[in-house]
Amino acid sequence: MSILSIQNLNKSFGEHKIINNLTFSVPEGTIYGFLGQNGSGKTTTMKMVLGLLKPNSGSISVCGETVSYGETKTNRHIGFLPDVPEFYGYMKPAEYLSLCGKITGLDRKRTKEKSEELLSLVGLDQANKRIGGFSRGMKQRLGIAQALLNEPKLLICDEPTSALDPIGRKEILDILLSVKGKTTIVFSTHILSDVERICDHAAVLHNGSIVLNGTLTDLKQSRRHDTILIEFASTADLDRFFGNESVRESCRNFERKERTVTIQSDNIAKVQGQIYDAFSTLKIYPERVEILEPTLESLFMEVVK
Repeated sequence: MSILSIQNLNKSFGEHKIINNLTFSVPEGTIYGFLGQNGSGKTTTMKMVLGLLKPNSGSISVCGETVSYGETKTNRHIGFLPDVPEFYGYMKPAEYLSLCGKITGLDRKRTKEKSEELLSLVGLDQANKRIGGFSRGMKQRLGIAQALLNEPKLLICDEPTSALDPIGRKEILDILLSVKGKTTIVFSTHILSDVERICDHAAVLHNGSIVLNGTLTDLKQSRRHDTILIEFASTADLDRFFGNESVRESCRNFERKERTVTIQSDNIAKVQGQIYDAFSTLKIYPERVEILEPTLESLFMEVVK
């Protein structure tokens, strides 16, 4: 089942088209990385999913219900964490979540139970001070607690780690990973390593359209190139290696950089045999020989260049 489905979505601001016939769906129970460069239209898409921005055409559904601009009925299924969450700085975390519980219609007992559970989850159960004194990372963690308060079926996080230091980023990613299975997560970001760490599905938005979409495993497998990397002890060893006749014949598609070389081939097994023969003949002992797997970064650069 798809928790979020977007079909033929278009959005323009004046003559500038931001979203161009956008179509994708988010499977239930996944952490779905929604990738794109800054300004690619990720936030615009999320605002349309929330009914805060009117599309020019196309349709959006959440949990099988159509999203309508200006109406918020589908938002009962959604928890939302913006890139820069805002709070009442004079409140303490428990007070703020109590207010959110009243707004969403939770009874007082359930709000208290969920608040304690979520503040513990995000590591703020001992933070008994006013929100105005929180760091950026603490505010992001409180934002996740607020977004999960109504037990949403879909949690949308719009660039939640973009302005955090490495420790803050890790904390947010660990929290999102911990709620996998309890809710479906759409994780909008331009930080590729974050997606590779916690997401099982990913889509790349470029020029308003999806140019790459699928599970991370399938995406890497479908665009796999057989590549071998060799790191030599010295540039002299590398020069001697390429002086070998069989190496020159078999390793025609290569990229050399200082003491390393990457070689691509349609028959990597044959190339490996010739490479190791050359090592033996020339008595070269490389520091590293590695078959390279495609990375999300290499896939991203391939489709947006």
